[in-house]
Amino acid sequence: MHEVRTRIAESAEFFRDHALEADDLGRLPDAVAKELRRIGIIRMLQPKEYGGYEAHPVEFFEAVMDLGAQCGASGWVAGVVGVHPWQLGQWDKRFQEELWGSDPDTWIASPYAPMGRARRVEGGYRFSGRWPFSSGTDHCDWIILGGLMVDDDGNVTDPEPYNFVLPRSDYTIHDDSWDVIGLRGSGSKDVSVHDKFIPDYRVNKPTNFNDGVQAARVGRDEALYQLPFGTIFPAAINAATLGLAQGALNAFVDYTRHRVSVKGGAVVGDTTQMVTLGEAAADIRASRLALLDDWSRMYDEVAAGRPTTQTQRIEMRANSVRAVRRAVDAVDRLFMNAGGGSLQRSHPLQRFWRDMHAGMNHICSVAPPMYLAWSRDTFGLDVDPLGW
Repeated sequence: MHEVRTRIAESAEFFRDHALEADDLGRLPDAVAKELRRIGIIRMLQPKEYGGYEAHPVEFFEAVMDLGAQCGASGWVAGVVGVHPWQLGQWDKRFQEELWGSDPDTWIASPYAPMGRARRVEGGYRFSGRWPFSSGTDHCDWIILGGLMVDDDGNVTDPEPYNFVLPRSDYTIHDDSWDVIGLRGSGSKDVSVHDKFIPDYRVNKPTNFNDGVQAARVGRDEALYQLPFGTIFPAAINAATLGLAQGALNAFVDYTRHRVSVKGGAVVGDTTQMVTLGEAAADIRASRLALLDDWSRMYDEVAAGRPTTQTQRIEMRANSVRAVRRAVDAVDRLFMNAGGGSLQRSHPLQRFWRDMHAGMNHICSVAPPMYLAWSRDTFGLDVDPLGW
């Protein structure tokens, strides 16, 4: 087992104890962020030369699931923020040194939605915009933001999205923008940028981070960096959601162990309850195994020097969104059998349940485009690249 997972297991009680606090604060407590840095989960996909582990992606996803089963918000932030070092480890070497040269625990937020607008100037771009859903942003010192290129009149000149990376001093976090019913502790707040200069070397295209294109430009030939961005980032979101499902299952078991029904008997003696639990547990295990098995096979293919195909990527994405849906449905059945006591805000089951349903609103867990892409690919039809 990877050492990061061992440290998560040792700190499991700490994360459980701070989960309600994160929910109340609307972000991760400072103590939790500090513990995540100590554990090193954000550095799992980071280059070794900058203090990272360059871990197998399966090990990273397992760690995200382990953490999310203790504190859903922590697992979510670790999944999102933890993928960014994978991408930025392939960026211009000047920028990697700028990020991690003095502190390997520098965190980078996002989002990637192309809501910004960039205008070309000498040496770089002037950039503005506002974006929602910047998970873990309060504890990050840099941010990756999506945007489109425009001319001096604001007309879009290139429909392909770009990524722009800025330091904390160049963007504003809107603290009043995150008032939600689920994943409250993720602190996924709005951020905005007003006419900031970004040098050329901190601008790139997401499409460059497929099949090792960008990695080759900076001399990285490790299998980890040959993976496609369009699958690894969604998988981190899916893994975080599956961690929430395991947390809900654990909470149900702990609660049921001592629960007494209104009829006065122990709930563990109720056949309906036990059948529901057994079925849900099997579905959650199957969901976890489906994601991890797909990623083991993809990594082996890439490590053997065989680039992934469109068909493989689409199948993986379709499998992943189905796995998440299966796990969420399983937890729904548990929640409907947990009784009124589970509705208390102090009860972890309701928080996991809320957080899971919030996670299903993320574009990486939206299923119909994935199923459509798989079916169209099967029949040799064109596939919208944004769908997978």
